[in-house]
Amino acid sequence: MTLKASELAMVPFVSVDNMMRLVHHIGLEQFMADLADAIEADFARWPAFDKTPRIGSHSDVGVIELMPTSDGALYGFKYVNGHPKNMKEGLQTVTAFGVLSEVSTGYPILLSEMTMLTALRTAAMSAVATKHLANTDAKTMAMIGNGAQSEFQCIAQKAVNGIDTIRLYDIDPAATDKCMGNLAAAGLTLIPCQSPEDAIEGAGIITTATADKNMQTILTDNMVGNGVHINAIGGDCPGKTELHRDIVTRSSVFVEYPPQTRIEGEIQQMPPDHPVIELWQVITGQATGRQSASEITLFDGVGFAIEDFSALRYVHGRIKDTPFYVDLDMIADPSDPRDLFGMLKRAG
Repeated sequence: MTLKASELAMVPFVSVDNMMRLVHHIGLEQFMADLADAIEADFARWPAFDKTPRIGSHSDVGVIELMPTSDGALYGFKYVNGHPKNMKEGLQTVTAFGVLSEVSTGYPILLSEMTMLTALRTAAMSAVATKHLANTDAKTMAMIGNGAQSEFQCIAQKAVNGIDTIRLYDIDPAATDKCMGNLAAAGLTLIPCQSPEDAIEGAGIITTATADKNMQTILTDNMVGNGVHINAIGGDCPGKTELHRDIVTRSSVFVEYPPQTRIEGEIQQMPPDHPVIELWQVITGQATGRQSASEITLFDGVGFAIEDFSALRYVHGRIKDTPFYVDLDMIADPSDPRDLFGMLKRAG
């Protein structure tokens, strides 16, 4: 996909407004399904990617991270923060932007907002994990934590896995009311619940998406029955969990990239050698996912750079010949590549 020098001089930029316009142009459920397909396709070629745990700068109030990867042809990274205290200040807990570049030249070929796109790809990732790990007859999901991620999770599960009923719970009833209102026309049966125990009643899938930056016990062992699939996808970081360790002990645990998940995920509570299965191996048939209808499966999702790469790659392909981006003059392009100073001089 090598581009001409004149094309490389301008970098397509997808703003938040244009990202939302693109989603509406494609259709939200179709966008989710497409993202899930893109992630699944890249996970199926997992060995082709450079892999490293995210590079984090931690503080008492949050974390700022870089998430890089490359498949040898394209390089992508995401800048992302996680600041749970932001919500009380009227700010987003998570904000992000991303860059996709051509390995052969090092030139960026896409700059994109990723606050919205991260929410979309996180939901698509949960749907991919659920597709491979949940009982196939599971059509009811408990959504515990009804904040910024919740609606995306519900729509993605409907689009990819045919989930038709959502049982909603949040410690803040206003968050549940918000989620109910946003999903009112989504074609889902929505049931507001008064407690986590109420929410998981009859649910074959449980998704936890809370943001507190400490060791929480959103679910205890006695609450989780046999045959359930759990997506533990809340804002993970060292010192942050959602599940009691006994649930992890009882479950078959599936992860994206173990060196990162052992630091940030639910399995940080466990011994360093606690057994896990990498989801890409399930997708490629190299490992078995769910082995019985009574098994508890746990997707300990913390988000990995390949998912962001997939999302950027998908968006880059979909914006061509559309009005949903603007070209940015980001690359100095002197007529003589050796004469950058001359370019500056002539501009004066």
